[in-house]
Amino acid sequence: MMQSSLNGWFPQSATLDARRLLATRALRGLADGAVSVLLPGYLTAIGFSPLRVGAIVFGTLLGSAALTLWVGLATDRLGRRRVLLAACALMLLTGIGFAVTVSFWPLFVVAVVGTLNPSAGDVSLFLPVEQATLAEAAEPRDLTQMFALYNVAGAFAGAFGALASGVPAILATRHGWALAPALRSGFVAYSILAVVAFSVYWRLSPAVEVERQPVKTAPLAKSRAIVYRLSALFSIDSFGGGFAIQSLLALWLFRRFNLSVQMAGAFFFAAGILGSFSQFVSAALAARFGRINTMVFSHLPANAMLILAALMPTPGLAMGLLLLRSSMSQMDVPARQSYVMAVVPPEERAAAATVTNVPRSLASALAPLPAGAMLTHSSFGWPLICAGGLKIIYDVLLLIQFRAVKPSDEA
Repeated sequence: MMQSSLNGWFPQSATLDARRLLATRALRGLADGAVSVLLPGYLTAIGFSPLRVGAIVFGTLLGSAALTLWVGLATDRLGRRRVLLAACALMLLTGIGFAVTVSFWPLFVVAVVGTLNPSAGDVSLFLPVEQATLAEAAEPRDLTQMFALYNVAGAFAGAFGALASGVPAILATRHGWALAPALRSGFVAYSILAVVAFSVYWRLSPAVEVERQPVKTAPLAKSRAIVYRLSALFSIDSFGGGFAIQSLLALWLFRRFNLSVQMAGAFFFAAGILGSFSQFVSAALAARFGRINTMVFSHLPANAMLILAALMPTPGLAMGLLLLRSSMSQMDVPARQSYVMAVVPPEERAAAATVTNVPRSLASALAPLPAGAMLTHSSFGWPLICAGGLKIIYDVLLLIQFRAVKPSDEA
């Protein structure tokens, strides 16, 4: 159904493997969207303190980044399809581990070595492998459009997953069931989705692999310099973004304007829809103006609106600016992903995706603590100003350093 409904959006060069990767991204988005909401509720229901809940979340982020870095750098030696199938097996075991274990230390171990994703975005070991594989499934001129489809599939499925996460609690209330066992069913569903994703990955063709090099000094032998420079810049952007992630934006709206949970939910739904659809526009802009120009000149006004929103005296003005920001702030995502894939050789794409994504995840994790401290002492939008300022610095540096570095399809 998804394939036929999106058929008109697919570029002509997209292969059947591209459609399979879109399906797996949606499946993983559905799973991640559900467990990211279920996780804190479930851990609280089985008696964990907020400190232990935070430790589990920290373990998932740290372990995922470390595993992604190690596996990503070795992906093309191991085989992309093989890595994806193994990741699905680990996803299956992660869901089972959370479904059958209620003690802290065993759950912490499962969190560190497993695939659980407590955030709205994709920070798992699947991401760099899928990105590198997707880059082989379409012509370079169509990569931005393919990555737009890829990201939108995950975002929409994640929204439905978050919506579905409330079903176990509703059923528990209606039927008088204990809450913890009802919420545990979400991790069983997580494991089931892993099996479904496994079956899709199994059908990937040999074309997703790259020719293995018999002698190779490093995973990034040819493109190390440009990948490291991009990774450093992307980390600045991600660190800034960590000051204004969705949960912190909600906290600021609650403290600044006494916004109700229902109103905040409606706002973030609208913001998510705008952000998702804006990624389709990214492909057309990148084809017309180039990837770097699309990234920078859609990002700059979005970050200015983030700063202005922090200064607004009423919730209507603040949320209006934030919605305008959402309509542009995600345009850089597919352009950024396709740019990285387009400026490195095919055999180094998995490593490049890993090296540019893992530091982003770690940098983003550093910002919520100082942002929370700011909001503890004041309801003013200092975190939003920090986020916008850091992101503007990133935009300017990216334009200066890479505007002249054009992929072959833009030269």
